Amino acid sequence: MIHQDTIVALATAAGSGAIAVIRLSGTEAISIVDAHFKSVVNSKSLINQPTHTIHLGHIVDKTRVIDEVLVSVFKNPNSYTGENVIEISCHGSNYIQQEIIQLFLRNGCRMANAGEFTLRAFLNGKLDLSQAEAVADLIASDNEASHQIAMQQMRGGFSSEIAKLREELLNFASLIELELDFAEEDVEFADRSQFKELVVRITFVLKRLIDSFAVGNVIKNGIPVAIVGEPNVGKSTLLNALLNEERAIVSEIAGTTRDAIEDEISIGGIGFRFIDTAGIRETEDVVETIGIKKTFEKIDQAQVVIYLFDADDFKDQRSVLKVELEKIKNKYPQKPLLVIANKIDKVDDILISKIQTEIPEIKLLSAKTGFGVEQLTNSLLELINTGSLRNNETIVTNSRHYDALLKAFEEVQNVKNGLETGLSGDLLAIDIRQALYHFGEITGEITNDDLLGNIFANFCIGK
Repeated sequence: MIHQDTIVALATAAGSGAIAVIRLSGTEAISIVDAHFKSVVNSKSLINQPTHTIHLGHIVDKTRVIDEVLVSVFKNPNSYTGENVIEISCHGSNYIQQEIIQLFLRNGCRMANAGEFTLRAFLNGKLDLSQAEAVADLIASDNEASHQIAMQQMRGGFSSEIAKLREELLNFASLIELELDFAEEDVEFADRSQFKELVVRITFVLKRLIDSFAVGNVIKNGIPVAIVGEPNVGKSTLLNALLNEERAIVSEIAGTTRDAIEDEISIGGIGFRFIDTAGIRETEDVVETIGIKKTFEKIDQAQVVIYLFDADDFKDQRSVLKVELEKIKNKYPQKPLLVIANKIDKVDDILISKIQTEIPEIKLLSAKTGFGVEQLTNSLLELINTGSLRNNETIVTNSRHYDALLKAFEEVQNVKNGLETGLSGDLLAIDIRQALYHFGEITGEITNDDLLGNIFANFCIGK
């Protein structure tokens, strides 16, 4: 990796717009731009300007004016990357953007790689690795919950928690290592009772962080909800009602939906990905059979299952309904199941009462009129454990962090077992070192070029 040269890239989204921002970072960033910047005020030089200042002027190529711009100056080490940084706000024409970038490429810059600005921020100590990864999560956040988690992590909430655990464990590790230097004297510098208390506390924190991944992962990626049931019970109408648009085809003909239809909405700040599946029934239609097979595949992937049936058909379909519900409950005992009677606008109160008596957990709905849709969305929110969000607790959303936490937890358990069985200091030290290694993997204190390349390759160019 080359990190000494000056890089340039478009920092805003590609395409035309009102304005665009072009970013440069590196030792020569200010001088390269200064050579092609003509200020509207007394021809002042950017090199002599204080950091964190903005200047109006023109970007010129020899005698040709390319655009009138605002140039922001950030001098090292007080910049995003820790290097000299220039951000040029120009008009958002594709032509102007490319002309300015090409000008700097001809005069000492190279194009930035994906995520290279944030990579330099990490290498220069402006961010640790988990904070750098949170930058990508923040850019990708599309609902309140994922935004809140990314902001908390980018501000260092997760990092500080891990760093504190690592520091405390490192202190005891140093004492254990010191004991090895005085092995012949048979002395103990590390108080084993205090060490046991620390290990118990670290175990508790690690378990909480590991358990939070179950919530964090689905919040980050959207909670998949499968809408299933017999054909023509109103699954597509319900999807349209939830999305407030005609996303799925609605027809009186059974088996209209031949494939799964997906769309995502935000409910109470949480992203839900609704999947309208093909109806479950016995059929000889080859295409519909494939759709039904995909339905069960989507149930496998879903976090929540909504089973919809036609209230008007309850008398005739009662036995089939109970069999289908038992089948789903037995096959997916861990998945929350919401059972909904749809089309209640077509039935009387007597039948509704009978349905509620036989299926106590039933929820009433008319997808066509919108009755019960709000109650359904409230029920979905109740199923998701967002207490940790409200309490501003650390939530793990990154699978790399989750894997490192699992490995650290395993090593800490080995240390705990070693303390309980009176394991010698040299063997305890091995497990402690491994736990410290996995803590360091999260924050980037222990890393390699392959890992960094893999992480930052997923960033957009310009960030």
